[in-house]
This record gives sequence, structure tokens and C-alpha cells, in this order.
Amino acid sequence: MLAARQAVSDKIATVKSSVGNTISISPAGARGFEGGGEALTTDLLNKVAATTHVTSVLKTLSDRMTTDQTNLVTAIEAGSLGRRGANNSGIEFGPPPTQVSGTASGTSTDTAGTTTRTFTVPITITGVSDTSTASTFGGSSLTWKSGAAFDATKDENVAVLGTAIATKNNLKVGSTFTAYGATIKVVGIYDAGNTFANNGVFTSLTALQRLSSQTGSVTSATATVDSLDNLASATTAVKAILGTKADVTNAQDVADTTVKPLESVKTVSLFSLIGAVIAGSIIILMTMMMIVRERRREIGVMKAIGSSNIGIMKQFVVEALTLTVLALVVGLGIGVVAATPLTNSLVSSSSTSTQTTQRGGFGGPGIRSFGATSRQTVKNISASVGVSTLAFGAVAALAIAIVGSAVPAFAISKIKPAEAMRNE
Repeated sequence: MLAARQAVSDKIATVKSSVGNTISISPAGARGFEGGGEALTTDLLNKVAATTHVTSVLKTLSDRMTTDQTNLVTAIEAGSLGRRGANNSGIEFGPPPTQVSGTASGTSTDTAGTTTRTFTVPITITGVSDTSTASTFGGSSLTWKSGAAFDATKDENVAVLGTAIATKNNLKVGSTFTAYGATIKVVGIYDAGNTFANNGVFTSLTALQRLSSQTGSVTSATATVDSLDNLASATTAVKAILGTKADVTNAQDVADTTVKPLESVKTVSLFSLIGAVIAGSIIILMTMMMIVRERRREIGVMKAIGSSNIGIMKQFVVEALTLTVLALVVGLGIGVVAATPLTNSLVSSSSTSTQTTQRGGFGGPGIRSFGATSRQTVKNISASVGVSTLAFGAVAALAIAIVGSAVPAFAISKIKPAEAMRNE
């Protein structure tokens, strides 16, 4: 139980520092490329980064490039969903004449049902302030097919592309494409594990701000808090800084749901540990009382030849400690082997796993550009029986043995030798 409780406590600390401890920030009234509002600014978000308990702020700027702004061709076919999205967002369909070879497009019929128009999915480019995590590129995992990520702190005309759009445009590391009238060099090609993410184009935040003439603009941000315990206070502080300029939300409910089963297991293991200690104490006390009572004659003889009460008590304590140490060695061996299966059994009976879903995509304002679905599994916890755990268990066992043997031994040692002999 001690090992299980320690393992679960360590897991809770890990979960609180890595799951659900983020604050999503978007311009007020914006949701992806829908809604309205004004973009946030780098200077404003730098104030958020300086907030107590906020460890980092990932800033992103998303923009859509038309065929007039880039020579890239999207790897995603419009389909019925793309055409519906174009209608709902107010994007106009292009004229019906000759379609450019290789473009991914769809068709739509006007209200009269007679005119067919062509719609091409725009290219979404995202500027990011950090490239250290897979979620930045829209996936829960990331594989670099070639090249590597760019330095997000530098303002350079370089970009990384998903495998889908790179293949569609016959691009590889070292190739170039045009965007906003500038030549951009490909420095990396990644696989994020899903079609939409693999159609992404990423560059540094400062580079996209310059290229798209949006200096200082940010369309979404994610602040990371040092621990789930500080999420509420940090969120309040961020809201105070941004005021009505931004919509600020966090994943407190999701995080609490993730931690709840672990807290339950921690409580169960604690009460089980307390119960085991109490039960062990009672068993040792009752056993030693029976042993001492059965050796009254021996105690009487010892007292008759001059043994003190303390000396008699010490003898029984030493005997109890000897047996306890032998049992302790066996018990610790069993504990080391059984700790992990026992912990997993407790956790599995409470909850097998918790899944956190974040709405993702490279949508733009109000949507995290690196959004992805992540799974936090709370089962298969590895219970590590370290030195501190062994020491605590050993000290507890020895303390129980000393108290459990000393009390009855000291009580019976007060008997008079004649009385002890007469009872025999």
C-alpha cells in the first residue's frame, strides 16, 4: 500500500504539471476564421508570459493564402464539406472556366440551379513562436521525414511542410515556393499522423507577421501553467490582463476528471495503509501478550536471580525485533514484486483511462493552430520502491514490533517471583 500510494502520488504530480494545465487565448468574438474581433498583439501576450505560475506562452498567427498569394496547391479536395464551409464562411467561388491542373477543388450550383462554379481550398499558413512540441504541428506525435524544424526565434524566409502538401507540390528539403511575393525555402517535411495536419505550412511567427504585413499580430495563444493547482488563479490573472480583448478558457474540468480517479486510488491506498498498520500492531500486541503470559515462570526465575524489569523487557523486545527483521526481509521482497501489479489493479478498478479532446486545426483566430486530440492514460503506473519507501516501511515495522513487545513484557515483568512460581 505504501508503494502504491507513492506511485499514485508521483503520477498525480506528473499529470498536474502536464495535462489540462493550459489556458487558451483567442481574440474576443473570434472562432477560427469565423466570427470577428481584433487580433491580439505580441506585446500584450508578453505580459501574460510574465504572469505568476505561467511558464510559457505559445503564440500563433494563422492566415489563408489564395492562388494570387502563393504557387502552392492544396493537397485536400474540397468535397461537399469544403463547399459547404465556403458557402457558410462567405468565400466566393471562382469562375467556371478552365481549372488549373493539379488544384484540389469542388463545384457548387447557385440558387437558380444552373451555374456551376469552382471552389479551391485555400492554403493555410501558420506562424508559431515555438516548435518544440508535436502539438505545434497539429499532431499528438510527429515524425520528421526529412530536414528539421526551423528556429522559431529567427525572422527568416524558411518553412516546414506536411508530407501531403509537400508531395502534392513535388517539394523536398532545399526546394522553394512563393508566398506573399517572397521566395520561401523548405527546411523540413513532417508527418503529424493526420491528413489535415499534413497539409500544413509553418514558419516562424515573426516571419509570417512580416510577410503578411501583420506586424505584432497574434490570432491565438496557449499559456502553460506550472501546475494544475495554479490553473484557476493563473486564468483569473490572465483575464485581468487581457480584459475584453480576448476570450480566455482553460481545461480545468477535463483535468479534474483526469486526476479524480488517481485521487480516489490515493485515498484508498492511504486508508489501506493505515488499516494495515493498525491490524499489524494489534496482531503483534496480542501475540506478544500470549507469549509473555506463557513464560511467566521464566520471568519469575529471572526476577528471582536479580533481573530488572527493564532487562526483562529488553529481552522480549530483542526477540520480537529478530523475528520482525526476518519477516521484514520477506515482506519487502514480496512488496517489490507485487507493488506495480497491485497499483495497476487499484487504478484499473477506478478508471482505465481519460481522454482529453481539444478542437484542433489550422483554422486561424480563436482556434489553436496546433490543436490535436491527446490521450492521457492513467493505468499501467510503474510503482517504484525506492530507498525512502523501504526505509519508511522498515522503520514502521520495527516501531510496531518494539511497542507491541515492550508493553506486555513490561507489564508482566512487574509480577513478583513468588507469585509467578505459585501460579505455575
